[in-house]
Amino acid sequence: MREEACRRGPAIVVEDAYHYWARVTQLWATLAPPSQEPLVHPTAYVHPSASVHASVRIGAMCVVEAHVVIGRGSCLKSHVTVLKDCRIGEDCILHPGVVIGADGFGFAPHKGTWVKIEQLGAVRIGNQVEIGANTCIDRGALEDTVIEDGVKLDNLIQIGHNVRVGAHTAMAGCVGVAGSANIGAHCTLGGGAIVLGHLQLVDHVHISAASVVTRSLMQPGTYSGVFPIDHNATWHKNAASLRQLHSLRDRIKQLESELHK
Repeated sequence: MREEACRRGPAIVVEDAYHYWARVTQLWATLAPPSQEPLVHPTAYVHPSASVHASVRIGAMCVVEAHVVIGRGSCLKSHVTVLKDCRIGEDCILHPGVVIGADGFGFAPHKGTWVKIEQLGAVRIGNQVEIGANTCIDRGALEDTVIEDGVKLDNLIQIGHNVRVGAHTAMAGCVGVAGSANIGAHCTLGGGAIVLGHLQLVDHVHISAASVVTRSLMQPGTYSGVFPIDHNATWHKNAASLRQLHSLRDRIKQLESELHK
């Protein structure tokens, strides 16, 4: 490969070109002139009880509430809100409009009305996590919502209360993860994918774009599935039939084979 590339002219030959390109962009970024703005923008609000490392950069119109902890080297772009008691690790990037620690969606039905369930947990975010613009991570109802080290979240993602996302998992735009789902490490979720509540995805599960995960996935691999909306009872019958298509096909082939003998 090296000889072939060099025959075309000057070349850089590496085992992983995409990784090399990422490193080049990082090098290029370091050549930009350093920002002249203060680390904490004058329009940002940081509660006196918050513990924010001296190296953290906080952009315009950010809000950091009481008892928040933010680790070394993290960066909050403009209009980021981190609500009380939430923790953000080191070297994290939160893009504009991110909301960490808003109330989870918890309401108990009672005599035709909804009674709010107070959300008493918080959000814990590990190190080297990047969260895209306008993504929301809800605080837990009792225990914390947890985003482990190295997770990468795109724009407009909703993470429900008490969700746990394993290390180095990545999600594309508009993914929705319902409350108490447990997603393993090194998973990927394509754009618009949905994970229903209380489900588990083991490590190294990959969900195709726009798929809806309706059951726990306990084996690594790639999963896809979009099914037309229908009345719930009809949908369940059709889904059950769909699961049997493979065995039905084999039975039909066997019957055809016997007819032609």
